Amino acid sequence: MRITYRSRGVKDYWASRWADIPADSAMTNEGVYPLKYALQTVVSRDGAILEAGCGAGRILRYFHERGYDITGIDYIDVAVAKLRDADPTLKVETGDITRLQFPDGRFRYVLAYGLYHNLEHGLDAAVAETLRVLEPGGRVCASFRADNIQTRLTDRLADRRARRSGKVAGTAFHKMNLTRREFAALFERAGFVVESVSPVENMPILYKFAFFRARTHKAFDENRARAEGYRLSGLGQLLQDALMRFLPDQFCNIYVLIARRP
Repeated sequence: MRITYRSRGVKDYWASRWADIPADSAMTNEGVYPLKYALQTVVSRDGAILEAGCGAGRILRYFHERGYDITGIDYIDVAVAKLRDADPTLKVETGDITRLQFPDGRFRYVLAYGLYHNLEHGLDAAVAETLRVLEPGGRVCASFRADNIQTRLTDRLADRRARRSGKVAGTAFHKMNLTRREFAALFERAGFVVESVSPVENMPILYKFAFFRARTHKAFDENRARAEGYRLSGLGQLLQDALMRFLPDQFCNIYVLIARRP
């Protein structure tokens, strides 16, 4: 386990991030993270879905607009308010993954992308709560920031940018980073049966350099990237494919887990 630090706390970071962008439209690219893995997990329209840490709403709105019974929670009020303004028919509320206000076995599926690694405290409690609100046989799909070469390079780049802008070195908790084995063990301790843990490129490190981005992504637009995926140019994708083929555990930036409650 490795911890990433920044100059401001994780809640301030997310409050600022969600305040700076509009609510998402429904995600459009079914072939990339996270929608690709959500569709592998949600195999039936029957049963309720919880998206924990719904953020700007790209996954929540995808399933809602297709008639699924989905509820979203996020602990950042501004994100919830923007989603309610964008679509008053959404079931979305402020919530805490470590203390969910739902009865036992309420959901058949839980989707939690980029959520658990934001917890400085209460990680085991959060996973235990996830198990509690799932019905027997229910499934969870979650992602967690990987502890590997890519995320270490990403953190170094962030530290360098901070120093260039005159900021002090980060001392506030930002994210936790786990290996594949540590991520699986976290859910197994809670009582889950882990079906798979996959190395996944959400934002490839090459995307951080405009030269390697697709033409329509040269000028960064977060909502576009969140809807379409972080698209690389032909050269960038060729290089990224090679990294993921030969060193997937070192050049993914997240692991995606699918597990079920026995």
